[in-house]
Amino acid sequence: MKVLLINGSPHEKECVWTALREVEKSLNEEDIDAEIFHIGTKPIAGCIDCGKCENGLCALDGIANTVKDKMAQSDGLIIGSPVYFAGANGSLIALLDRVFFSGRKSFIFKPAAAIVSARRAGTTAALDQINKYFLISQMPVVSSKYWNMVHGFNAEETKQDLEGMQVMRVLGKNMAWLLKCIEQAKKAGIEYPKPTEQNIMTNFIR
Repeated sequence: MKVLLINGSPHEKECVWTALREVEKSLNEEDIDAEIFHIGTKPIAGCIDCGKCENGLCALDGIANTVKDKMAQSDGLIIGSPVYFAGANGSLIALLDRVFFSGRKSFIFKPAAAIVSARRAGTTAALDQINKYFLISQMPVVSSKYWNMVHGFNAEETKQDLEGMQVMRVLGKNMAWLLKCIEQAKKAGIEYPKPTEQNIMTNFIR
């Protein structure tokens, strides 16, 4: 089993990476493979609603398809972001819009979690923003012993957030537990819920 951890910070090995590494170590202790993918610093275009992703591929630059493929090949997902103006990094959100719009059918029932890093505040709003991608995609949201956040201005300060680092370790353990439960359920013949109704879309007009 494998979990994809997305580092949505422009700084490859700072606060968000420090938190993700703590989750990764906890996953590895439970014999779960993990990969940290850094989104980089190049500009990432947002979704333009071109309607050309019906084949599951985003028609814009390749990073969305790279991430979508990695997510499709993973059993679980953790997305990490710094907090900017009480929200997630704009580049990360642009990427997630495209990834989930074009490929969310591939992610149904895969456990997921969001983690955020802030110097001080805005964390819960950013968590809520990222969690919405999971909730609209039928992805079980993995919790920890507190909200999935760390505090610090740099990597060293983040390590000093002892409670936050513990939250990351517990998150890794909880993710591993849920993945193992799903694996055992499959072996026991318990299938994922199957849709029994046609999809209903209602547009609200005046």
